[in-house]
Amino acid sequence: MEVKLMGYRVFLLLLVLFSGQLLAGPAIQSWTTEKGARVLFVPAPELPMLDLRVVFDGGSARDTIPGVAALTSALLEEGAGDWDANEIARRLDSVGANMSVDSQRDMAWLTVRTLTEKRALTETMDTVAQVLGAPRFDMDAFERNRKAMLVSLNHDEQSPGAVAQKRFMNTLFGDHPYASQVEGTKESLARITREDVLAHYKKYYVAKNALIAIVGAVDRAQAEQLAELVTAGLEPGEPAPELPPVADLDGPQTLNIPFPSSQSHILMGQPGMHRGDPDYFVLYVGNHILGGSGLVSQLSEEVREKRGLSYSVYSYFSPMRRNGPFLIGAQTQNAKAAEALDVIRQTLARFIEQGPSEAELTAAKQNITGGFPLRIASNSKILGYLAMLGFYDLPLDYLDTFVDKVNAVTTEQIRETFKRRVKPDQLLTVVVGREPSAR
Repeated sequence: MEVKLMGYRVFLLLLVLFSGQLLAGPAIQSWTTEKGARVLFVPAPELPMLDLRVVFDGGSARDTIPGVAALTSALLEEGAGDWDANEIARRLDSVGANMSVDSQRDMAWLTVRTLTEKRALTETMDTVAQVLGAPRFDMDAFERNRKAMLVSLNHDEQSPGAVAQKRFMNTLFGDHPYASQVEGTKESLARITREDVLAHYKKYYVAKNALIAIVGAVDRAQAEQLAELVTAGLEPGEPAPELPPVADLDGPQTLNIPFPSSQSHILMGQPGMHRGDPDYFVLYVGNHILGGSGLVSQLSEEVREKRGLSYSVYSYFSPMRRNGPFLIGAQTQNAKAAEALDVIRQTLARFIEQGPSEAELTAAKQNITGGFPLRIASNSKILGYLAMLGFYDLPLDYLDTFVDKVNAVTTEQIRETFKRRVKPDQLLTVVVGREPSAR
């Protein structure tokens, strides 16, 4: 085990020391299709494969009824044109292609991976174009997926972690569109009609509201043809309107939710930052030291190592189109929940006041930048970055400048920025457990 770990560390060190070119990101090409979809493309000729993702600004933040966006996304691969779900699956299986759909608060997307051999590429992309441009939304598929979502909601009710997460997000965002539960609620799912799904599709699954990311063994001309093909059936449409800003919390709030679980689930946080936020790198590096680096973080040291209150404690910023959550999470024995909360609050307050040491910052930078080559070590990872950069309109040199921006962060910047952005007197705390005693 130790030999394997040492070998892994040596591998990372060699990557950093002797492969300086790997610290730069891939060359990204960008253009717009005839119907108005933006395209980001990275040629990757090493393997005869292609990864493609089409992202729409049509996540749950655009819900007219909670769950509409998720149901629309799920129904895409249930039938299109003359093909039912079985025929779509057969066409993709016959050429070894994989396709998936999903949605979150900001976005909904379709991802496909295929070989670039002519028959495989043609069969796969024709299928994708039909799925995106001519979904059927059959009633039997509609009802089957609605029931599946209800089953999932029933399962979530038995999970204290899911209960805590939903209550935290719903309370944190209040009247903002981000408060809409991605998977809907039992009440909202019962109200959704096929017409609601069709209206969501027509408004948000349009070319000008789409971002296409392509990574694979095709040249620029082929990539342009593929982008035109997969959006051929879409209406040009219009981009989704701007979302309203997320309001800061106006004071502390604690929710104790009784639950028959052996452990209490703790979530604590407030609105954090958005994609493209000028404080992104300072908050990102600072949080890595506070609670984002696993067992060596300050939160883990105080809560887990010194006091044994929790096996796992963490923190993260989740940047979205608008300010996503800054969140601290932990699980602990029910009787230890209050003590764990006190330690978390004290650790956060001390970090905001004092910030990290120079040694902690140096270690964090080495950890983050040392792992950078692995962030872009596969086509699928590069595809994910392209989709993120394009959807949030971030600079195309984001990956090229990532390491330099991390290395430029100082302890003084972390102290100043955390004091300005994180308010310990405005934290939302959610505790789900058998003997909630948070305050």
